[in-house]
Amino acid sequence: MMQAFLLALVAFIAQCDYALGTSLISRPIVTGFLTGLVMGDLKMGLIMGATLELAFIGSFAIGGAIPPDVVTGGILGVAFVISSGAGAETALLLALPIATFTLILKNAYLGVVIPILGHKADEYADECNIKGIERMHLISGFGLSLMLAIIVFFSYLLGSNAVSLVLQAIPEFIHKGLAITTGLIPTLGFAMLAKLLINKKVLPYFFVGFAIAIYTEIPLTGIAIFGALIALITVNPMSQRQLVESGNLSEKGDGDDDF
Repeated sequence: MMQAFLLALVAFIAQCDYALGTSLISRPIVTGFLTGLVMGDLKMGLIMGATLELAFIGSFAIGGAIPPDVVTGGILGVAFVISSGAGAETALLLALPIATFTLILKNAYLGVVIPILGHKADEYADECNIKGIERMHLISGFGLSLMLAIIVFFSYLLGSNAVSLVLQAIPEFIHKGLAITTGLIPTLGFAMLAKLLINKKVLPYFFVGFAIAIYTEIPLTGIAIFGALIALITVNPMSQRQLVESGNLSEKGDGDDDF
């Protein structure tokens, strides 16, 4: 019971964008750490959280397109796997269906409850009732957090034993297939992210980093540091050149005579 309550608390905090802003606490790498702390296996929580983060790395809401819910998927996926003693690859088997199912409930809340509260806020606006508008705003935001917390609480409380039995009944060859899939799904996550970021200007930098990683022994952390330094060196002159071309910055040398 206490573990279910603490997991629900993690879900509530992770979804509190209205109170904490877009803090990214909802990301699996964070909720995995917190879930591992609650479940008493911090190391496994970090490993599975990082694995799920790679799978969901390109999963962000864009406009009206809402991706599967990473909060419930990340928390319950990690919690069920730790409680059952299964491997990290099994977290994906559980997290993706849970996240997709929660998305249905989340869409129902966003499509039905939020508009009702929004219309009520409009009525308060016509009455110049600022407190009423604030109340509708807070209810709409924290209501979603409460809904996810309730889902996590009852799902873990009622389903942990059942999930353990199901996982134990899965044949070995399926577990091996899941282990292979664990390596493929992060690739899909990176591909989704790259699709948003890569263009003709930044594509050469991508292949430079790829070549360095393949043909040298520099670790990824070192490559990331070099990449950050290159970005700092190149972005500032590029920004100044764009300002010059747009006429918002004087040509190079203007103003130097004043000193």
